[in-house]
Amino acid sequence: MSVVPVAIIGGGVVGAAVAYTLARRAVPAVLLEAEDELARGASGTNSGILHTGFDSKPGELETEMIIRGAYLRPPVLEQLNVPVVHCGARLVARGRDEAATVARVAEGARANGVEVALSEDGALDVPGEAVTDPVAYTQSLAAAAAAAGTEIRTCSPVTAIRQRRDGLVLEVDGSDDVACTVAVNCAGLRADEVARLAGDLSFGIYPRKGEFFVFDPWEPLDRILLPVPTERTKGVLVFPTIDGKVVAGPTAVDGEDKDDWSVRDEAYAEVLDKALVMWPPLEGSTPIGSYAGLRPAGRGGANYVIGRSRACPALINVGAIRSTGLTASLGIGERVAGLAAEAGVELGRDRPLAAGTVPARDEPWWRRAAAQRMEER
Repeated sequence: MSVVPVAIIGGGVVGAAVAYTLARRAVPAVLLEAEDELARGASGTNSGILHTGFDSKPGELETEMIIRGAYLRPPVLEQLNVPVVHCGARLVARGRDEAATVARVAEGARANGVEVALSEDGALDVPGEAVTDPVAYTQSLAAAAAAAGTEIRTCSPVTAIRQRRDGLVLEVDGSDDVACTVAVNCAGLRADEVARLAGDLSFGIYPRKGEFFVFDPWEPLDRILLPVPTERTKGVLVFPTIDGKVVAGPTAVDGEDKDDWSVRDEAYAEVLDKALVMWPPLEGSTPIGSYAGLRPAGRGGANYVIGRSRACPALINVGAIRSTGLTASLGIGERVAGLAAEAGVELGRDRPLAAGTVPARDEPWWRRAAAQRMEER
């Protein structure tokens, strides 16, 4: 049986960021990922957009994590050689009602300390928005942690959690069990199920499906194009990828099946009609790929559940982290490190980490997302 101060359950971008942050503080840890590769779930099937928090509600924990993550991220991207395109974003109002909404968004952005520029015609420019390869980002965080001593285990689902006087024992299928002072539950869509293994029934997660379509356009796109958001969703975006393609999406379809990664037949029309309004050059284009991501949404609107479990204080839950998790991941990692210290884990002095060895890939992240889901149908 392995014995470590911290065990991290889940190898998406949030789990990788927690591992990276703890490694910076010289905390021995093991990361346990159920799949055969990191970022196989929501982290590897999202937009890859790194947000600034310009349209996040001031005062909420999610907003705090997004803004903190955006502050921490630039030197990390540079140190770990993560690909990123600093393209900025534009949001254009169409009609009086949308113009009023955009003006409110601009006020919120300034309250959040995010640079924006509102023009007289109602367009809002957000220069800090960027795009990255979300799989490379996740793998780069984990590789840097591994180079600093963190153990990364794939094909290692946690099947049971037992409490003991000085921490927890995690039963792991396919490899040695792990004894730890603290476990961090970053299991994405399965975070509520992991919590239940420790007797914690405090939150639930359902999948919100977001479907995307990838195009190889005749005209390049030089920025992220954003619709005017609603209370429920940020809507369909049109944005460039780091390899010069253009993606339109996502949809927002609530479901119950955490294994349904299929793209619905009607999704293309739902996405394209809205995308064409923002970027007419998509007219007549045929997608070269499509994929669906399942975002872990909290039941009852309880998103960004980050804290020590009342039922099992040695378990730190990081659940219901929505699509903004890519952006907020480093902020979440920092917060989790503080919670681990409260639970008795000794933190060393913070230090930057050198880049580790990232697995070579011969295809872009969006192609992997599309291919893996076709295989699972």
